[in-house]
Amino acid sequence: MNGLGPTTGNLRMVNDFSPDPSRTGIWVGLAAISMSFAAFTSALVVRQATANDWHPLTIPSIVFLNTVILLASSVTLEVARRRVADFARNKSSYRRASLFWLSGTLVLGLLFVIGQYVAWRQLRAEGLYLASNPNSSFFYVLTAMHALHVLGGLVGVLRLIYLVRQPLFSLRRSTMDATSYYWHFMGVLWLYVLIVMWIKL
Repeated sequence: MNGLGPTTGNLRMVNDFSPDPSRTGIWVGLAAISMSFAAFTSALVVRQATANDWHPLTIPSIVFLNTVILLASSVTLEVARRRVADFARNKSSYRRASLFWLSGTLVLGLLFVIGQYVAWRQLRAEGLYLASNPNSSFFYVLTAMHALHVLGGLVGVLRLIYLVRQPLFSLRRSTMDATSYYWHFMGVLWLYVLIVMWIKL
């Protein structure tokens, strides 16, 4: 049927062309995540305004290293997206490059989560726990919620690696794009969280 897709018989190009609801779904999901973190921010502002037990919190220095790692993972994923696009256009030599950059993103994402755990350990070593004071509570909640969403993104990256490794390439462009949008959003969201903590905590 004319107008419904490529007529070359190339399965890779069909998967690249075919529409997919994942693009719409990812924007809905990102909007929901944005609203949840906006709610956390509002709660923080209100709690700070009404608190007499608000004590300044020094953000663990490793958090800033974690920031660099997460931003670097966005770069590796963007490179991976271009290599996957090349591979989908029958440039078979790009399969290994695609897997290399996707794996790099996965490793950096894991390092970010591990780094956040180290930051929590540093706070605990200082005697600051979830219920110690409002500042530490919000630090734990904001960073833990973000780390959980990053873990969700890592599941998406693992799925991309699995699909690229298949003998019969079946990765839709929309799936690759949706995962990339989500991951880049995690980077932007983390910068927002970091700024909020820097100013308010």
